[in-house]
Amino acid sequence: MNDEYSFTRYLASKKSVDDRALNGYVWKQLIQSLPEQTPEKHLRVLEIGSGIGTMIERLISWEAIRFADYTAIDNQTENITHTIASLPVWASQNGYQISIRDKNHLLFQGANLKISLSLEAVDLFDFILREHSRQKWDLIVAHAFLDLVNIPETLPKIFDLLDKEGLFYFTINYDGLTLFEPEIDPDFDQQIQRLYNHTMDQRIVAGKPSGDSETGRHLFNQLRDAGAQLLAAGASDWVVYPGANGYHKDEAFFLHFIINTMKLALKDDPNLNGLQFDDWIAERHAQIEQNKLVYIAHQMDFLGKLK
Repeated sequence: MNDEYSFTRYLASKKSVDDRALNGYVWKQLIQSLPEQTPEKHLRVLEIGSGIGTMIERLISWEAIRFADYTAIDNQTENITHTIASLPVWASQNGYQISIRDKNHLLFQGANLKISLSLEAVDLFDFILREHSRQKWDLIVAHAFLDLVNIPETLPKIFDLLDKEGLFYFTINYDGLTLFEPEIDPDFDQQIQRLYNHTMDQRIVAGKPSGDSETGRHLFNQLRDAGAQLLAAGASDWVVYPGANGYHKDEAFFLHFIINTMKLALKDDPNLNGLQFDDWIAERHAQIEQNKLVYIAHQMDFLGKLK
C-alpha cells in the first residue's frame, strides 16, 4: 500500500460508497418537496462543506436540480481548486456543456438544464457572518459535514441562511457504530471503536468542541430545538465489501484511508497496547489487499424545513 494518503482521492473514492448509502426514502421526499424549477425561476442552493464537488455531480446527474443558482463553499482551498478542475471533465464525459465565467464561476447547460455554480474557499462562520443579512437559499445541503462541528451552536446560524419556505438536506451523519469483519480480537476491536469515537467527542477546533460520534441520533432533538420541522429521516450506512473481482471502483483506497485515519487518531492513545494496535492496523491493511475486509459504518440522513 502506497504511503501517500491523498484527501482529494479519498473524497473521490467514497463517491460510489455514498451513492449506495444515501437513504432512498429521504431522497424521494427531497425530490417531491423541491419547488418547481424553470428558466425564469431558479432554485437557490447552498452546499456547506462541498469537498471536491461530488454532491454537485450527484444532484445534477440524478436530476434533482435543473435550473439553479448553486453556491458551494468549503474551507479547504485544495478542495475548491480540485472541483474547478474536475467538474468540466465530468461535465464533458456526461454530455453537459460547461463554460467558465471566471476562475470561481461555472455554468452548466444542457437539454432542460441551466445551473450557475459559484465556488468559494471560505470558513463557514465567516461566510455566515458575511451573508446572513444579504441573501437566503431555497435548499441548504450539508453532506458528511455536521459531525465535524458543534451542532447546537452551528444549526441556528445555518438556518439564518435558509428562506422561510426553504429545505435542508443533511446527509451521511455518523451515528456511533463502526464494524469490521472478519474480527481480529472481539474485545480489542470494540476497544478501538470506543476510543476512536471518543476522539470525535473530544475534538476541539478554535478552542470549541467540534464533533459528536453520535450525531445521527442527536440530530433529531437538535433540529427540533433549532426550530426545524423534520420531513424525513433514515439510515445511510456505508457498506463496503469485496465482490468477485475485488472492491468496487477505488473503494480499496477508501478502506485503506479509513484504517490510516484510525491509526493517526489513536497511535498515541495511552489506553491502547501500542504493539497490539500496530499489528491490528497492519492486519486490516492486509485484509484489504487480500479482498477480505468488510466495513460498515452507521449514519443518518435528514430532510426538513423551518417551522
